[in-house]
Order: sequence, then C-alpha cells, then structure tokens
Amino acid sequence: MKVTQHIENAKGKTLFSFEILPPLKGQNIQSIFDGIDPLMEFNPPFIDVTYHREEYEFKELANGLLQKKIVKKRPGTVGICAGIQNRYNVDAIPHILCGGFTKEDTENLLIDLDFLGIDNVVALRGDALKTETYFKPEKEGNEYASDLVKQISNLNEGVYLDEDLQNTAQTNFCIGVAAYPEKHMEAPSLDSDIHFLKQKIKNGADYIITQMFFDNKKFFDFVAKVRAAGITVPIIPGLKPIATKKQLNLIPHRFSLEMPDDLIMEVVKAKDNDAVRQIGIEWCIQQSKELVAAGIPVLHYYSMGKSDNIKAIASEVF
Repeated sequence: MKVTQHIENAKGKTLFSFEILPPLKGQNIQSIFDGIDPLMEFNPPFIDVTYHREEYEFKELANGLLQKKIVKKRPGTVGICAGIQNRYNVDAIPHILCGGFTKEDTENLLIDLDFLGIDNVVALRGDALKTETYFKPEKEGNEYASDLVKQISNLNEGVYLDEDLQNTAQTNFCIGVAAYPEKHMEAPSLDSDIHFLKQKIKNGADYIITQMFFDNKKFFDFVAKVRAAGITVPIIPGLKPIATKKQLNLIPHRFSLEMPDDLIMEVVKAKDNDAVRQIGIEWCIQQSKELVAAGIPVLHYYSMGKSDNIKAIASEVF
C-alpha cells in the first residue's frame, strides 16, 4: 500500500514509522530483524531502508602504485526490503540514489522493485563521495533528485528509456522526497531550497520526509513556508534522539542544523552517555507529543539500527 493511502486510512491518527540501516557487509539480516522486532508493537505501516552507495579505497601495491578499489560497505537494500515485507507484512521503502547509478541502472532497479510488489520509494540525490568536494553524478546518471523523481514518474506512465519498447507496463510507485527544515547544507537559502523542493513535487513526488531537527518551531515554520509556496503533499517529520556527547558536535556539523540551547546545556552537564541517552529520549518524547497534538500524519524516527531508545519514546507517545 502507498504511504499516502496509509495516511488517508488513518483518518487523522498519527502513525509511527522508522528508518533502518542495512547491516555492514559480512553480517546477516537477523541483525536487522533483531532491531525491528521490539518496534512492531507500535504497528508501523512502513519501514524505510537506506541505500549506501559504493566508496573508493586506494590500496598501495608492492611497486608503489595505488590500486583503486570499489567497496560497498552496506549492500542489500532491495533484499532487506523483500525480507521485511515477507516477515512482517508491512511496506518496506527503499531509498534510491542518483549517486552511483546510471539511468539504466535506476530503471532496472525500479523494475526489480516492481516485481517484488514494493509500492513506495524515496528518491534522493545522495551525498558526495568522501573523495569529492561536491557531488558528481554518474556519466549517464541523474544529476538531481528532481531528475530521479521524473524518471520514476515516467515509469509510472509506462515510459522507459528504450523508446522502441512496445506494450510497456506501467509501474505504480508512490514517491517520497527529502526536505530540510533548516535548509540543505549546499543551499544558499531556505527559500531557494523550497523552490527546488517544489520542482520535485511538480515532477511527481507524493510526500515529503524531513531531515532531523530538535526544535519543533523550526519544523512548523518550515511547513508554513512550504504551504505558502503551494505545496500540499503530506510532510512527515524525521526525528532522532541524541544519544552521546559526541553527537552534540557531530550532528550540527554533519547535518547543518541547530540544537536548542536548553538541550545543549543538558547534554553538556550530563555525567556520562547513559545520562545523555535519557536526555535524548525525554527531549524526543516532548517533541513527539507536540507534533501529535498538532495533527502531524506520521512521526518518522531515524533508528540507525538501535531500537531501545526508539521503543522508549514510542511507548510514551503511541
């Protein structure tokens, strides 16, 4: 079932969903199930599965030259989605990236997902490689998330890359896209960010999931700006409880966001990471309750493979 249908069927009730990482290469899917099992009591209608593109490593050879090696550290997004749908009978939503894919690769991936009965995808540009200053698309790939959305929309209309194909079947994907309440780190302004978000919606996106934030006012202000720009699709907030002191510096730097002073000072004063974890849980509970009271359709939690703190939050909210 499509995410938009889940929201419609809920008739105003706030739904619970979460996002997981594929396991590191060499681990099996049981590690994923162990993280999902404790959260199933909250009846998630869908679970997102991230995709991690290849990285490049350079190995020094005996002759002193460097050998470029492609490494995929977290493979298996499609297989994990199939496993989740089979085991839990909930919708699994794979993330699809521009980076690392040609348009032909993307089309073949979407065909496979359609064969598996996967109804939803999240279309993302993806980050630059560690070796790149700025994101670079594949030579025959999509450059922007809006281009990727357009390609998926085309398949939904039965339009494939090979124009000579006859009697093509239409896919029926519900397309999610990302948004940034405090703007994307590469965007010159929030208004410009919303301009390009509007293009993604125009190209066929059906709903929005936001990057994490720790101040609900920033989310509500963002929603007001988005609605004023004429965007009417559902907006799902992404939430993450802070869990370690290190994240106090890492998260704002990595995701280009601000943390409220009250939260910062609580974490600074915490005696250890156990105390930080509890602070993060309590802060996220209050965020969640305020968002539920505001009638937000879905709360989406970034679990990062850890379910204990998400369970503690959901137990107080759902």
